[in-house]
Amino acid sequence: MRILVLAGGLSPERDVSLTSSVKIAEALREKGHQVAVVDLFLGVEDPIDDMDAFFAGGGPIREAGISTAAPDLDALRAQRRDTSESRIGERVIDVCRAADIVFIGVHGADGENGHLQAMLDLLGIKYTGGGALPSALAMDKPSAKLMFAASGLQVPAGCVIRRGGEVPKDLPLPCFVKPCHGGSSVATTLLEDMSGLDDALQAVFACDDDALVEPYIRGREVQVGLLGDRALPPIEIVCEHRFFDYVMKYQAGACREICPAPIDADTTARLQEAALKAFRALDLEVYSRADFILCPDGSIWLLEINTLPGMTPTSLVPQEAAAAGISYAELCQRIVDLSLAKYEK
Repeated sequence: MRILVLAGGLSPERDVSLTSSVKIAEALREKGHQVAVVDLFLGVEDPIDDMDAFFAGGGPIREAGISTAAPDLDALRAQRRDTSESRIGERVIDVCRAADIVFIGVHGADGENGHLQAMLDLLGIKYTGGGALPSALAMDKPSAKLMFAASGLQVPAGCVIRRGGEVPKDLPLPCFVKPCHGGSSVATTLLEDMSGLDDALQAVFACDDDALVEPYIRGREVQVGLLGDRALPPIEIVCEHRFFDYVMKYQAGACREICPAPIDADTTARLQEAALKAFRALDLEVYSRADFILCPDGSIWLLEINTLPGMTPTSLVPQEAAAAGISYAELCQRIVDLSLAKYEK
């Protein structure tokens, strides 16, 4: 099978995306597929005379790494030969059309807000993961919270502060201030007092028009991966830092990830059922990861659901899959198989 892994994009999570995508490609090659990796934003600069040779050669991206800071997107724009406003690089659509399926490895808004899925749908191109509308709903945190609450899931109360809008004077402290449409904790601040609010909002408005404010809930951070109609073993994040921010997420040794989480069977079952309920509330498909806070009193708070979770071999969902007896290469293959199956319905 000919598979294109779309990576990168023009979002702060592009380093994570590139690293995941290279590993996905390696795993799928082990399964016997021809796999190329292409950056969604940078595209392919040179003409492609032979698609068979292009896929056999693996595409222009062979290796990547994750730095301690989010990438400079202005510098990235300056790298591209195409100076248009398009977020789709040269020849990307041509290569997508030449593939049997596109494995979406783009994290953040470019991959998860539904726009890319909608474009591929209009072009009749098959791709991995959930569809356009579920992806858009999941990326819009306030909208997703409304649907989760309507399904009986417990979510933190919160409010939205819009760029140029009124700022409430009675915010719950401590609280998180984060973009409404972002991921990887980019531009997220744990606010201890009102003196830091302006800086927190400035960080959000540098990348989003809307800021979400949520109370800080004390408890254990537990995440549950989903594969098809199955919830994987929970993983617990133990971090010395106050919260699981960008650096903690992606730098080796920054925190401990324990899988399966040291949680009793009843609580594990409740977490898995809540994850499945969140998955179904947004009508998601194939795979995702739900993020929870487990409080000392046993209550479970759903923070969000990620439609395209990190996929390096040491990322959270692959660790959970391994605990369930699913190797990394097999996980990548199952994502492809489940994605192709959705087109047969």
